[in-house]
Amino acid sequence: MQRVVDAPSTITGLVLAGGQGSRMSGLDKGLVTLANRPLITHVLERLAPQVDSIMISANRNTETYRDFGHPVVTDTLHDYAGPLAGILSGLARCATPWLVTAPCDCPFLPHDFVARLAAALDSEDTIAVAFACGELQPVFALIPTRLQASLAKFLASDGRKITRWFEQHQMRSVDFALDADAFANVNTIEELAAAEGRLRACD
Repeated sequence: MQRVVDAPSTITGLVLAGGQGSRMSGLDKGLVTLANRPLITHVLERLAPQVDSIMISANRNTETYRDFGHPVVTDTLHDYAGPLAGILSGLARCATPWLVTAPCDCPFLPHDFVARLAAALDSEDTIAVAFACGELQPVFALIPTRLQASLAKFLASDGRKITRWFEQHQMRSVDFALDADAFANVNTIEELAAAEGRLRACD
C-alpha cells in the first residue's frame, strides 16, 4: 500500500486539555501533578517526537498552558460541545495536512502511536482511530485537516458524538490491543494514584 502520510513532517499534534474535569472534582486535569510534574507534560514528552509541532486545546488556565511552549487554542463554540469543539479549533489552526489528537490524561501514550495510525491510512480523506480495550478510543485519532468544514457542519447541527462524525467519513481502526494500558485515562484521584505507582515501577 502506498504511504499516504509522511510522518512526522505533515502532522500536527493536538493535546486535548479543554475538558471540565467533572470526575476529578472539577480540577483542570492537565495541570494535576503526576510524579511531581503536571500531567500534560508526560503526554507532551511522548507526543512531541512523533509530530512536526504541537498545539494545546484548553479553555481555562490558558496562560499556564502557554508556559509549556506550545500554542494554545480555545473552543470557538459558546456552549461546551466536548472534545469535538477542541478538535475543530485545532483543525482551524493546523498548518499541516494532518492533525493527530490525544487527551491530556494519557501519560503512557505509545512511542509509535502516530506512526501506527499513519500506516493504516489508504487515502487523504481517511480518519485513523485507535482501537484498544475492546472498543474505539475516539479521542486518539489522526484526522485530515481538510475535514474542518465537515466537522463545523456536524457541530452546527448539534452533533456531539465523535464516532458519529467519524462514521460520515472513511475510517480505519488501528489495533493497539497489546498496548491497551496506554489508553487508560486518568479520570479520578484513584486512577492518578495508580499511574503514580506505575511510573515508580518503571523507574
